[in-house]
Amino acid sequence: MFQASHWKSCRDFLGALAIASMLMPFSKTRAESGESPAPPRLRAGAAAVDVTPGPGVLLDGTIMQIGPVRGVHDPLFVRCLVLDDGSERVAVAVADATMISREVFDRAKRLAHERTGIPPDRMLFSATHSHSAVRAIGIGEGQADLEYLDRLARGFADAAAGAVERLAPAEIGWGAGAKPQFVHNRRWFLKSSDALATPFGTNSDRVKMNPPRGSDELDKPAGPVDPQVSVLSVRHADGRPLAVLANFGIHYCGGFKSGEVSADYFGVFARRIAELLEAGAGEPPFVGMMTNGTSGDVSNGFDFRKPAPKKAPYEWMQEVGEAVAEEVHRVVRGIEHRRDCSLAMRECEIELGVRRPDDARIAWARQVWAAAEGKPRYSRPEIYAREALHLAEYPPTVAVKLQALRVGGLAVAAIPCEVFAETGLAIKMASPLERTMVIELASGYHGYLPTPRQHALGGYETWPARSSCLEVEAEPKIRRAVMELLSAVAPK
Repeated sequence: MFQASHWKSCRDFLGALAIASMLMPFSKTRAESGESPAPPRLRAGAAAVDVTPGPGVLLDGTIMQIGPVRGVHDPLFVRCLVLDDGSERVAVAVADATMISREVFDRAKRLAHERTGIPPDRMLFSATHSHSAVRAIGIGEGQADLEYLDRLARGFADAAAGAVERLAPAEIGWGAGAKPQFVHNRRWFLKSSDALATPFGTNSDRVKMNPPRGSDELDKPAGPVDPQVSVLSVRHADGRPLAVLANFGIHYCGGFKSGEVSADYFGVFARRIAELLEAGAGEPPFVGMMTNGTSGDVSNGFDFRKPAPKKAPYEWMQEVGEAVAEEVHRVVRGIEHRRDCSLAMRECEIELGVRRPDDARIAWARQVWAAAEGKPRYSRPEIYAREALHLAEYPPTVAVKLQALRVGGLAVAAIPCEVFAETGLAIKMASPLERTMVIELASGYHGYLPTPRQHALGGYETWPARSSCLEVEAEPKIRRAVMELLSAVAPK
């Protein structure tokens, strides 16, 4: 059982039901009348809203230096699915963004609540992790950047409102396929330690992220991968496709041109699954949604044992997106859809420590950063010196929001980190539901989530920065909390 001292706020099961009753008067009236609860009759609606950034909006990350938007290859969207079983109403949305801060998500949920009446704790919002999209975590401070953060928050609200307006009788089903050829662990043990230097002047790492492909120095990957493609299929009552929510643990595909905006394979999937399901251009329009699974230590689709294949810009994301869509289409055709699925959702917050730098690291960072002043681009030590100074200003702990949603027999866990595949596999294995998907980068962004063992191995994902700031024991604490939430939403 998760210790109470780790929780900041987490509603217990009965308390959550009481809140739901107050927010859903029709449910309370039925209970007061003494009638037996009616079988859930599902309604669903979906919508997509364009949130493509304009020229000048910064695409830089905490580590990556990409620069501002200079063009658009394909548009970015917020896509939202709203489900209602007569007692619960939930919204699931995903934005084409690299990551989104807790502050932007919270604002998005407040705006969506004002527009729809859906309680914020019944909203599961996440980012895809396309690397050719905006890192909406407050890095850019120009007027265009700040305006885009507001536009993104409003995009979530607009999508949720559009989905609610389209609520109609629906049927739903779930299943899973697999695309193992696209998932490869990117953290590798090497036969020699010559290439394992850190930005901090040490040689303590035992693994390397993204080692040279096809190199004789490769020994073995440092962790597993999850090849599963999870699928939630929603149809209108007459059988027409309404929406598909999918989940797959590939980090992203890339292959974009610097400065050009693209939704990566997530956008390709959304377009291709609509074509395969012959959804057409009717009203209301079909919405395909791909969420990112536990891919914090997964490559962009290539096998490191082989030399990197030559691909034209955008070619690889197109290949992967279409192949995953074809697998999801195969799964959807075999799903038995039903109309009597109930919903349940819970969330909690836990306080986790931040790995702030010690005095020696701060002194090193100040010296390195001062020498870097005025440079147009920074070396890796200079980047991590800057990151150390940022972390020095962090509070000692941060509140991390976790969520669990149940749709019939499908569980959805949501974590605001770049989660390693082994964590996702462990959650799926221990889940009390028959099938579980794990969505990362939801409700905020708190960087990579290595296990304690992976922290001991070192490597890029463990180097202290805004992209990897949580305490070493964060992963087991988060995993235990998620399992508590999954137990709370499981049928009793």
